[in-house]
Amino acid sequence: MSSSFAKKIGPPVPLLIIGIVFFTIGFGIGISGFLTPALRSAFDLSIGQSYLVLAAISSAFVIFARPSGWVVHKLGYRKSLVLSFMIMALGMWLFVPSTHAESYVLFLLALFVGGIGNTLLQASVNPYITIVGPEDTAAARICLMGILNKSAWWVAPVFLGLFIDLTNVQLGDIIMPFYIVTGILILLGILLYFAPLPEVSAEGESDGQGSETVSQSSYAAGKTSILQFPHLLLGLLALFVVSGVEAMPLVSIIDFARTAFGEVENLDSFPKYVTIGMSLGYLFGAIAMPRYITPVKVMIWFAVLGLVSAFGIIYLPPKIAFYGLILTSFSISVMFPIIWPLALKDLGRFTKAGASVMVIGIAGGAVITVIYGFIVDAIKTTEQAVVADYQGAYWVLIPCYLIILYYGISGHKIRTR
Repeated sequence: MSSSFAKKIGPPVPLLIIGIVFFTIGFGIGISGFLTPALRSAFDLSIGQSYLVLAAISSAFVIFARPSGWVVHKLGYRKSLVLSFMIMALGMWLFVPSTHAESYVLFLLALFVGGIGNTLLQASVNPYITIVGPEDTAAARICLMGILNKSAWWVAPVFLGLFIDLTNVQLGDIIMPFYIVTGILILLGILLYFAPLPEVSAEGESDGQGSETVSQSSYAAGKTSILQFPHLLLGLLALFVVSGVEAMPLVSIIDFARTAFGEVENLDSFPKYVTIGMSLGYLFGAIAMPRYITPVKVMIWFAVLGLVSAFGIIYLPPKIAFYGLILTSFSISVMFPIIWPLALKDLGRFTKAGASVMVIGIAGGAVITVIYGFIVDAIKTTEQAVVADYQGAYWVLIPCYLIILYYGISGHKIRTR
């Protein structure tokens, strides 16, 4: 039975290769989350300023999403993946001169360059994993890739934790690990170039415009712009807040744990709880959707669960509220694979343009976490933020989950004449 399921999921070799790519994406995000408290300590930054680490990466999604779509169209999926790894390697290498100069601005520039590579990676790998196997198991494939992606969130800080002491950050300590990561990314790029990764095409991608061969939609037939698809634009908004909620536990769990539990050892191990929560959610999605429950129903019920977890983080005693972060990770995990196909439904010849627009939504991981950080700065009454300050800032989760709930209930159904 497992063999039959594996065949239905998709071709094993391409899935293995793309699984490594998804792991690499998660590794890069995990490094960013780890650097948030580390750089704050090294440069004596405010909480809001330190959260610009993630903003430097995610802003690239806004600027380079559409150009990345053009690159994928010209080079194809495999060569775009190779190029993205090389750009990410450049970003990692730039950490070395940034360290020698002891410049926070240069650190942000290095992260931004890495974000450009990540943007191209996302623009090529997400449609590839959707196309490479049967259409009816696309959600299962995305969930399986999500497990690998989120597992790397934990592996990354554990790796860097071998070189950096969170309680006594020394910038010189990060040189060796970033040399190692740079080398790994270059090696992966070279291996991808020679890997047996077939070039695949979605229906309608074979011609330049996609006007004749894309599965035609009567709804899209009379449209002239992607701005005429409200369910796509609302899907972009939903993905934006989903990306923010996904990033929130990762970038804040160390700060929250430090203030909730006092001085504890192995702070760098706390992100693994975020990984566990998200991986369990992806596992649920891979098994349950759509065999036992429709994706839309999962979205609605998990949004409700997310609201419960958010209120728990805000109002429960800190040592109990901490576990609300893990529940938040679980509740948000399956939203990406659910929202993506809902937003692209009925786009017809606009499907490729719509997909490039959706990539912009990943920038929510930066914007919402930066808002969270500056809220902490605004409400704290002492020099150092206390646990109540962090709990109060988590109010930013409430409107995010309400937007997700709205999209699940009715937003994805909206169509114009």
